[in-house]
Amino acid sequence: MISALQPAKTAEFKIATQRVKQYVGEVVYIYAFDLAYDMSRQPIRELLGQSVAQFAVDASKRSPRHLFFYKPQMVRLPPMERIGPHGPVRVDRAIKILPVGAISITVRVPFSVRRVEDLVDYHDLQFTNGVLQDEVRELAEEVRRELAPYYIRPVSQLVQEEAYTVFCIESPLVTLDGASLSAEDWLIAQRREVASLLTQEPDIEHLSRQEADESTGRYLSYYEHDLVVVDWDAALIIDQPEHFDETLYVMELANLQLAELEAYDRILDEALERSYRDLSERRARPRRDVLRELRDIRIDLARFNDELSNITKFFGDWHLARIYENISARFHLGDWHRSIDGKLKTLDDLYQLLKHDQNNRWMLILEVTIVLLFIIDLVILLIGLKH
Repeated sequence: MISALQPAKTAEFKIATQRVKQYVGEVVYIYAFDLAYDMSRQPIRELLGQSVAQFAVDASKRSPRHLFFYKPQMVRLPPMERIGPHGPVRVDRAIKILPVGAISITVRVPFSVRRVEDLVDYHDLQFTNGVLQDEVRELAEEVRRELAPYYIRPVSQLVQEEAYTVFCIESPLVTLDGASLSAEDWLIAQRREVASLLTQEPDIEHLSRQEADESTGRYLSYYEHDLVVVDWDAALIIDQPEHFDETLYVMELANLQLAELEAYDRILDEALERSYRDLSERRARPRRDVLRELRDIRIDLARFNDELSNITKFFGDWHLARIYENISARFHLGDWHRSIDGKLKTLDDLYQLLKHDQNNRWMLILEVTIVLLFIIDLVILLIGLKH
């Protein structure tokens, strides 16, 4: 038993002693905002002074030849120059517009560091003149004002955005002696460092092995030189730069789904609160208003589920499908769906009680009316017999 484990430990030690010469890549910040209940299907030609184009993902060996990805409208904004944690950086921004009343803003910041731990500073990115998150919220507010004519029942103010950080490292990883290093072997040797990066934990030494294994447990590799590690708040991609976009877009869609599910969960919470109030006050709203509200919620959820199905149609053994399954598991999207379905059923049951109670009152009124008419007929008949 000991002799069988000895080669594995020796190999791991050799990998650990092979330091990577330099980590080069970019940090991609993904922000999803819910801006409206729905959006009109009128084409948008321009946004913030820039032309609007259709977003597309190029197919590769790791995805189906005929992609079923949803293709939103997209705007690329002029780059900005900022002073980051390690000097001047060029900040690239892009906005994707989706017809479900939401937008996704991505910000790309390049980096070049010696150690993985140096990337922890890029989690909550701060410039010399402000914080990246504040700039993104201001940008989202500008988009909300400009797209107001296209939105149906827009939000009065922005709610908390759903943010996700992705660290993209260019491959192949090269050691100090110029040798190429396998991405999966590198993860085995740098597991604790990667876990601290994903969890934003600066004290690596005190991070437990269990937490390191949990944070890096969901990882996928297709070639020797690529790797995707998915966690709740952040992810790590090691790949060639031309393959970043397809993986990033899968993560962006999952992040957008989470934001929309949270928005619809808030809508259902408000509807449930109104229905509980109607039951406690023993006074139901007009029947047509109740039925219209219930019908609208059902239609909107059906439309929303249809939009989500456009994303999940490519499920299978494709590499991108497996990435989506991992990140959706991290985001607990299935639990969100079940929670919303349960609240919708509860809402339906409560309004059925209100409707049944209203019907009983109408039946009582009709019965009393019939009895009164019968009594009136008897009185008229008796008066006629006396005369």
